Amino acid sequence: MAEDIQIWEIAENQLNVITKAKLDLEKRLEDWIEQDISILSNDLLVIGRQVNTDFRGIIDLLCLDYNGDVIIVELKRDKTPREITAQVLDYASWVADLSNDKITELANAYFKELGPLEERFKIKFGNQLPEILNEHHSIIIVASEIDSSSERIIRYLSDNYGVGINAATFQYFKNKDGYELLARVFLIDPSEVEHKTRTKTTSKRKPTLTYDELQTAAEENGVGTLYKKFVENINGIFDGSNTTRSSIAFVGTMNGSRNTIFSLLPKESNSDDGLKFQIYINRLSEYIGANVEDLKDLLPEKKEIWAYCGYTSPDWSGYTGYFSDSKEVVNFVAELRKYKNKE
Repeated sequence: MAEDIQIWEIAENQLNVITKAKLDLEKRLEDWIEQDISILSNDLLVIGRQVNTDFRGIIDLLCLDYNGDVIIVELKRDKTPREITAQVLDYASWVADLSNDKITELANAYFKELGPLEERFKIKFGNQLPEILNEHHSIIIVASEIDSSSERIIRYLSDNYGVGINAATFQYFKNKDGYELLARVFLIDPSEVEHKTRTKTTSKRKPTLTYDELQTAAEENGVGTLYKKFVENINGIFDGSNTTRSSIAFVGTMNGSRNTIFSLLPKESNSDDGLKFQIYINRLSEYIGANVEDLKDLLPEKKEIWAYCGYTSPDWSGYTGYFSDSKEVVNFVAELRKYKNKE
């Protein structure tokens, strides 16, 4: 049932009702939400406005949440329940197939000089952009009010099929002195929507590889000994590690955020070239307090300049290459440990 909110002002122990006002609220809501998405949710990053789909539709706002999942934000305006439901489901059918590359392309076009997406995501959430985006997707319908028919359809899709759909209604008030207030109510608790979406729909993310599986991959590609020696010797230099579908990443905590600094990629290694690595050289410099040029000299000869997804931002660039033998591994790790022990 749609909620009708009433607000009173408390003045000198008296309650003065604040009148609900009429205005072109939904024409202003899109601007307000884009400027400050927190009025809808603190857990969203806007990555596009008026986004064209391949089906001739235009999504009002496209967002990512802290999991890297895509959120469609659509204003109801004067659409009928049938129109708004058909529209957002059509948009969802397009969003469902968005790849990492397409999402990154849309976001960077939106951010322009304020990008790239990886930096905006880190600033917003304090974490690195997930390796796999758009595991799930959700829809938020925004309106000044939701009719009973729309409410019934939204609840039916959410309760019975786990469709990630919700509605947020905003009501506008103005007191006798012209003071403006805005109230927001969700039709369904957002945490309930997220739970149903994750438990009733199929995940697009494959599980990360275990440490043993990465060791096996290294052995299959002829670098098992190098990989094992590196992992055993690196212990204690970084704050921890985690695995992906193709790599082991060593992380360090800086400015309150965990950052990947160095990665080994056994699945992309081979016996001819050696054990493949990727390093964010400026992050390592900050983490252990060493000069970038000195760190560069510690790297194997077989290396080249590299940047994540091709971005040239110092925080997202560094080197990639191969450790060819045990001597290169041992020398590199030993020098890192010297820097680390000086802290």
